[in-house]
Amino acid sequence: MGFAEMRRFRRDPLGFLENLRRTSPVEVFGLPWGGWCVGDTGLALTVLSDRAFNAGMSGFFGSMLPSRSAQVDFGRAARAILRTHTPEYRESLAAAVIEMPSVTRWPAAGVELVYRCTADLLLHPDGSPELRRLLERNARVGALRPARMAQRARAQLLRAKLSTALNEQIRDRRSATGRTAEAEPRDLLDAVIGACPEGVADTTVAQLYVLMFRSIVGPLGYSLAWSVLLGSLHSPGSPWPWPVDWVVREALRHRPVSWMVSRPVPYPAEFGGIAFQTGDLLSVSPYLLHHDKKHWTRPGEFQPDRWVRPSEHGPFVPFSSGPFTCAGAAVAHDLVTDAADTLVENSSLRVIGGGDTRPIVTNAATPRPFTLRRTPQNPVRARPSPRKEVTS
Repeated sequence: MGFAEMRRFRRDPLGFLENLRRTSPVEVFGLPWGGWCVGDTGLALTVLSDRAFNAGMSGFFGSMLPSRSAQVDFGRAARAILRTHTPEYRESLAAAVIEMPSVTRWPAAGVELVYRCTADLLLHPDGSPELRRLLERNARVGALRPARMAQRARAQLLRAKLSTALNEQIRDRRSATGRTAEAEPRDLLDAVIGACPEGVADTTVAQLYVLMFRSIVGPLGYSLAWSVLLGSLHSPGSPWPWPVDWVVREALRHRPVSWMVSRPVPYPAEFGGIAFQTGDLLSVSPYLLHHDKKHWTRPGEFQPDRWVRPSEHGPFVPFSSGPFTCAGAAVAHDLVTDAADTLVENSSLRVIGGGDTRPIVTNAATPRPFTLRRTPQNPVRARPSPRKEVTS
C-alpha cells in the first residue's frame, strides 16, 4: 500500500473500503495490503456458507488443535462455560456500574467493565493471584492488537509474562490429583484444559487460553463501546427511546468489530470471474454486507428501530456466518446487551468528548476514544424487547 493510500485508509478505513467496492468493475476487488475481498453480497454469502470452500480446519485456531472435530469440541466447551457463568456476570454488572465514576473514558471503560464482570469466569477466585493481576493488565493493554507501535511493544511484554504464569498454572492443574477429567470446569482455564486432546503441550494450551481470553474481553468490550457511543450520539442526554437489544443489534450492524474475515482458498477456483490458486487469501467484509443498499434501507444511518421492520433487514453477520460462525455468537450478543442495559437503566448518557464514529482498524474495528457522562434519571425508559437468537 502506497503512502497516499495508507493516509486515506487511516483517515476513514470503512469509507476507503466502500470506495474500493464502488469503483471495482467486478464482484471481487483487490486489497492494497494483499489478498482479495468479495464486494457482491450474494457471492459473499456463498463464500461464507459453501461447504467445500470451508472444508477443513478453521484458521482461527491456527495449527494448535489437531483436527476440525477438536476445534468444534473446543468451541462448544468455551460456549458452555460462558453460558454457565452468565448469571454471575449479570449480578456483577450491577455492582460494577454503580462503582463507575459519572464520567468515563471509552472504549477502555467498556473493556474494563467486561473484564471485571468476567474475571471469575476467566480465572476462578482460588486461582493464582499473580495470574489474575496479569490478566487484568492484559485486558487493559492488549485485549486486541493495539494500533500504536509503543502500545504493541508493551502488550507483547505483558503477554510474555502472562504466558509464563499460565504455563505454571496449567502444569499445576493438569497434575492435580484432586481434579478429574469428569469434573465440571470452574473457569475458562479448566474448560480450555479439558477441551484439549491429550498430547497438546502446556504451551499450546496457554496459547489457546490467551486466544479465548482476547476473543471474549476485547470484542465484547468494544461492541459495548460502539453501542454506548452510537446510542448516546443519537439520543444525547435523555434515556434511549429504543429497546436496548435494538441498539446493540444496530451497533453490531453499523460498526461490526469484526470488519473483515479472511480464509485461504483451499483449491484452485474462480470467484467473481477471477481465478484463484490454492493459498490465495479471499476475504468477506461484514461491514460491506451490512451497508449494501440493495439489501438494507438507508444502511449508512444508525436506526435501531429498523429491527422492528423485517423489510429493512439484510444479511446480518457480525460474527461471520456459515461453518465458521463464532461459536459464542448468541452468548456474546446477550452479554453485550446485558451490559448496555445495566448502563442505561434509570440513567441518561451523553458523549461529552470525542464522538467520531470512524473506527480505528487493526485486526478489529474499534471506536476512537470518547468521553461519556452518565447521569441518573427517574423517567421510565423503553425496556428491552424479548431477545431473539442471533443468526445470520
